[in-house]
Amino acid sequence: MKFAEFIKKELQGWKDYELLGLLIVFVFICINALILKDNIIAVTSAICGILYTVIAGKGKISCYFFGLLGSWCYIYLSYTNSLWGNMLLYLCYYIPMQVLGIFRWKKHLRDDTKEIVKIKLDRKERIILAGIGFLGSLITILVLKYFHDSNPIIDGITTFLSILGMYLTVRRSIEQWLLWIIVNGLSLLMWLNIVLQGTKAYSTVLMWFVYFILAIYFYIVWKKDLIKSK
Repeated sequence: MKFAEFIKKELQGWKDYELLGLLIVFVFICINALILKDNIIAVTSAICGILYTVIAGKGKISCYFFGLLGSWCYIYLSYTNSLWGNMLLYLCYYIPMQVLGIFRWKKHLRDDTKEIVKIKLDRKERIILAGIGFLGSLITILVLKYFHDSNPIIDGITTFLSILGMYLTVRRSIEQWLLWIIVNGLSLLMWLNIVLQGTKAYSTVLMWFVYFILAIYFYIVWKKDLIKSK
């Protein structure tokens, strides 16, 4: 397939305001990075991360290319700021799961749009997921506190819920967006605190803010899609 054809298929189903919003966000990130002399790794991580989230929300398998690149950048940022939970999460889980996601999503693509077929968990699965999320977050907080993590509570909750969120992403489940709303909101607060302490990672703060908004947006979009499919 030619590159032009590939781009045309990837943009199929996009609304004008979605493309315009994405362009505005990227321009804002770049201007902000130039003015505040932001870390280039933080800028790259933000752009790749936002592209991954948006394209994943559109149900396109190409999201994993940007996800993998952005993950390596975020691993570096987490390492330099002693966020061991986030660093290990991306290195030992996100990277392998995104590779797995490529193969799993390829098996569940719609013939007409090449978007994934979305699913919803049943009530029993949601209850089990909530219990695992609570206990897992508590254990992760205690472990990170033992290893002197700089922010064990938020880092612990976001680390474990991200594990569940990525699992649900690979499963193509709408419930992933509920977890991402929590993870992205808490991560925004965590990185805002890091920036206020003097670290130049303004693009990372913007990235988590955009993630938070996108998680809400795509939860609504996926919910409408599931209602239509019924």
